[in-house]
Amino acid sequence: SGADVEEVAEGMGLDTRIGPKFLNAGIGFGGFCFPKDVAAFIKISEELGYDFSILKAVEKVNNEQVDHYLSKIKSKLKNLKGKTIGVLGLAFKPNTDDMRFAPSIPIIRNLTENGVKIRAFDPEAMVKAKEVFPKITYCKDAYDAAKNADCLLVLTEWNEFKEMDLVRLKRVLNKPIVIDGRNIYKPKQMKKLGIEYVSMGRE
Repeated sequence: SGADVEEVAEGMGLDTRIGPKFLNAGIGFGGFCFPKDVAAFIKISEELGYDFSILKAVEKVNNEQVDHYLSKIKSKLKNLKGKTIGVLGLAFKPNTDDMRFAPSIPIIRNLTENGVKIRAFDPEAMVKAKEVFPKITYCKDAYDAAKNADCLLVLTEWNEFKEMDLVRLKRVLNKPIVIDGRNIYKPKQMKKLGIEYVSMGRE
């Protein structure tokens, strides 16, 4: 439609019944609480004979965000087999090492099943991530994860990723493609730097 999700969210947030918080577009929520609680409420409602359609829609849309993101990756890279992809962020949110129900899990699993080599970095979650993905490459920092990658994925919005030297980032990538699942960069800035930039709900 050409709409900018951030402008839409800003407009929605002006309604005091909604507020501006938690309206960020992205690859979906994870962690131990939200997915489990949503599923539990749906199950309880079904046992009581009630169709909790709004929560079913929340669960459906959240799951579809991962599929939507994967389609963006496949659209850019075409044939995935043999490609190297850098991944920034593994935990379900910043400032934690929690991998439970993290969107990174189905994304990385799908990519590796399609023959992709993953180079990943997370400031806190790599020890726990190794329990889930023991065979991918874990890197010393974000630039190392991007080194010689055919594209770079942003899966967790850590502050240190927001503050990266984007000129240096472009230099270490094999192809200057960034697919941002958390909308941490500005499209105009990336275009000016010559980085092919794909984000969620923005041109």
